[in-house]
Amino acid sequence: MTKPQIRPSEGAQYARILGVGGYRPVRVIPNAEVLEWIDSSDEWIRTRSGIAERRWAGPEESVAEMSVQASGKAIAQAGITPDQIGGVIVATVSHLKQTPAIATEIAERLGCGTAPAFDISAACAGFGYGLGLADGMIRGGNAEYVLVLGAPRLRAPPPPPHRSPAIPGRPAAPPAIVGPSDTPGIGKLIWGSDGSQSDVISQTQAWDTAFAKPDAVNGVGEEAKWPALRMDGQPVFRWAVWEMAKVAQQALDAAGVTADQLGAFIPHQANMRITDAMIKALKLPDSVPVARDIAETGNTSAASIPLAMERMLESGEARSGDLALIIGFGAGLVYAAAVVTLP
Repeated sequence: MTKPQIRPSEGAQYARILGVGGYRPVRVIPNAEVLEWIDSSDEWIRTRSGIAERRWAGPEESVAEMSVQASGKAIAQAGITPDQIGGVIVATVSHLKQTPAIATEIAERLGCGTAPAFDISAACAGFGYGLGLADGMIRGGNAEYVLVLGAPRLRAPPPPPHRSPAIPGRPAAPPAIVGPSDTPGIGKLIWGSDGSQSDVISQTQAWDTAFAKPDAVNGVGEEAKWPALRMDGQPVFRWAVWEMAKVAQQALDAAGVTADQLGAFIPHQANMRITDAMIKALKLPDSVPVARDIAETGNTSAASIPLAMERMLESGEARSGDLALIIGFGAGLVYAAAVVTLP
């Protein structure tokens, strides 16, 4: 007797980004205001990071609210309706509930019906991870259109003498719609992790430790402090400059594309010096536009690549149909890079 076989799923041959959107909180925080909270200087922040200002989310600008507002533009640009979305992926480390995932609330508010919805925690590489998952879902026949969101909303900084120029103000919610394509629109994703360096960017303490301290539940007392992010800057800088340039080159090679064929380079907006070093390592021609959204928006974690992509397309700095090299990297340490066709 012949054993029954599972019928294989049938998906699209290729996938691509069909639309992007973005949400930037209204309140702008210049370096001068940051200096009221941290021991630093405007010159030090600009020189070390390239940041001149960043955004601050108000109480009403939650992860879900920012995500819903931003998604409408991406959905319209893709030429679809919310009920056609077959998956919602939210890359965030800012949702304060362990469960349910914030993606389920976003899917419901958008009108995505019973689409599967889930969160992923991949820090600043979260958008790349989500893009890879969406690509697989579409080509595997498990969804026709997938909404991928980078949605950080990190809290205020720790007290002085903390000098991290990337904090505070990292809220944003740029979405991308990924859908079927007749031609390759997303190159091979070069992604990975290095857990041996997980301590160089980390949360200062676990939630159970923080809330086990005296008066932590009521939020009073010297010990009742929210966990914050801390970073050991020099090791992270060296890793990002040297190792991530190699990953970016691998993504180009995997896609069969050379640097001079790119229409844009859109790296994670972590630090302007890191971006400049990667440009040099990749021998990127001056003719290739480079995203520098960090100057006005700061480091927006998993949101930085799609947010910068949206700005470059709206300004005309990059054009629809051009090839772009994207790369994200952050706490974990984790990374993800690919060549994509711009929507």
